[in-house]
Amino acid sequence: MKNCEDIQMKFYQSGDEGAKLLPVSIKEWEERARKILAAGPFDYVNGGAGAGDTMRANLEAFQKYQIQPRICRNVEKRDLTIKLFGKSIPVPILLAPIGVNSILHPEAELAPAKAAAKLGVPYILSNVSTKSMEEVAEAMGDALRWFQLYPPKDHDLTNSFLKRAENAGYSAIVVTIDSTLLGWREKDLHNAYLPFLSGEGMGNYFSDPVFLSKLEEPPEKNVKAASKKALDEGNNTAFTWKELEYICQQTPLPVLLKGVTHPDDALLALEHGVKGVIVSNHGGRQLDGAVATLDVLPSICEAIENKIPVLLDSGIRRGADVMKAMALGASAVLIGRPYAYALGVAGEMGVREVIENFIAQTELQLAISGRSSIKEVDRLLVTDAYR
Repeated sequence: MKNCEDIQMKFYQSGDEGAKLLPVSIKEWEERARKILAAGPFDYVNGGAGAGDTMRANLEAFQKYQIQPRICRNVEKRDLTIKLFGKSIPVPILLAPIGVNSILHPEAELAPAKAAAKLGVPYILSNVSTKSMEEVAEAMGDALRWFQLYPPKDHDLTNSFLKRAENAGYSAIVVTIDSTLLGWREKDLHNAYLPFLSGEGMGNYFSDPVFLSKLEEPPEKNVKAASKKALDEGNNTAFTWKELEYICQQTPLPVLLKGVTHPDDALLALEHGVKGVIVSNHGGRQLDGAVATLDVLPSICEAIENKIPVLLDSGIRRGADVMKAMALGASAVLIGRPYAYALGVAGEMGVREVIENFIAQTELQLAISGRSSIKEVDRLLVTDAYR
């Protein structure tokens, strides 16, 4: 993996060619994607629930904390390595599960999967991917990958997904439970855009023998009916802690619960068998006016007391955000929209560029803050501007 100086110098040494390079800031990636993608796909990724208040809150929460660096410390050698579930990971960053990547690029989930594999960054494959979990596994080889599960109503289908993930080399299951119903997404409603109805994002369902056995007609004969059946399985509004415990009992893989924003729920998750929690509000796509993830992270970490890893997503846009999240107790962070924009702009190359830049920023932030190891990052790194 390149070090941060090499990545910086790539830009500085480009000279007059600099204007032809891919974007640097996430905002620029976003604007480039806006120009390239049709309104439906772009707004699907870019938009949030209702007025977008939760999305804004996620971003603004990071501005409440400032990094307070220490000086005159030897930071010649830097180490961003973390460990999760016994596996060493070179950086405290994972790619969040984002579904239906085929609306952004023809290679769909294969592009971010391959980019992540080349850089050693874990990739969390969405349950609603257009490429099946087996296709993605083949593209990634031995690289670290997790599988996201929107828990189906049907236990047989749940068990089939879990067994397939185990057989395909996924090393953890991310149960996402904050989207048993679609949020009120005004842009998608305005565009009348729900890509699943045409079969996009159905790769894992349409390749599953249990799911196919439940259909009256195969997907190739009635894709809309098959897609609606899959969506109905995901609209599991009767899901309870008992159901979560059932999933934990069905697989030897560690199960993480994604969508936690309350410390009491984190404790209940721990009681019911999870091995990790992900503090997330679905990037602001589900509940308008909800709490920002960074705001609730400290209370959740305090409740968990280091018994299991606590990861964070929603709002990560720069290396400084990674550092602030780690300082407030996160074991690692997930990035989502930044790599989705890059996928829409430049496919695998774009995703790889964004990941490399995140890594370089985080390493620089670490060193300039006076730390040489990510393990040294703690609450003393940041001050709260509103205290």
